[in-house]
Amino acid sequence: MSEEFSGNFVSLTDEEGNEIELEHLDTIEYNGSGYMAFFPAEYAGEGGSAPEAGDDEGGLIILKAVEVDGEEQLATLDDESELEAVYQQFMEELFDDEEDGE
Repeated sequence: MSEEFSGNFVSLTDEEGNEIELEHLDTIEYNGSGYMAFFPAEYAGEGGSAPEAGDDEGGLIILKAVEVDGEEQLATLDDESELEAVYQQFMEELFDDEEDGE
């Protein structure tokens, strides 16, 4: 995947050449690896019009930072247990940040 950064938005190109715009929400380290959470840009700033959790139309996207041929790239998580654990970590940090802001 190639990446093009512009502020908090990222344009990614997948293996098939499809381009998607994402809003970068947060980056965490979990079990020694880096993970980034994104939200599809088409839903960013639309005041809650994003699909519900579990909807295949969109939602939170978590990608893992991996090194390929000396270059950092983002990869999807194929392991469901890894994805669930990282998702829970992002949710804990998100809610901790909200509580700290009150």
